[in-house]
Amino acid sequence: YQCSQCDKAFSKNSTFLSHQMIHTGEKPWLCSQCDKAFSGKSDLIDHQRIHTGEKPYQCSQCDMAFTRPNKLKQHYRRHTGEKPYQCKQCDKAFSQSSLLKRHHRLKH
Repeated sequence: YQCSQCDKAFSKNSTFLSHQMIHTGEKPWLCSQCDKAFSGKSDLIDHQRIHTGEKPYQCSQCDMAFTRPNKLKQHYRRHTGEKPYQCKQCDKAFSQSSLLKRHHRLKH
C-alpha cells in the first residue's frame, strides 16, 4: 500500500489507513480525561499515562522511568554517550535531534 501524498509504503492496509490520518488531520482517538484528540490509538495510550502516572519504560542503568519508549531511548544516551545526530557543517554531534536543530539555528 503506497501513500500517494508522501510515497511511504506499507505492508498492511490497516497501517496504511492509520498513516493517511496524518495527511487528513483526522483524530478519532479522544482522551476521556481532557478531550485531547489523537490520530493513532498508541498515541492516545501514551498520552493517558500523563493522567495515570504510569511509567512502564524503566532504565536498566538507573532508577529513571518514562511514559514513552522514545524518551527511554533518548535517556539511555546519557549513559552510553551516544550522539547520533551529526552536524554536516562542523564536527559537533548531539544526543538529540532538537539539540542539533538548535545548534544549526545558533551557529550556522
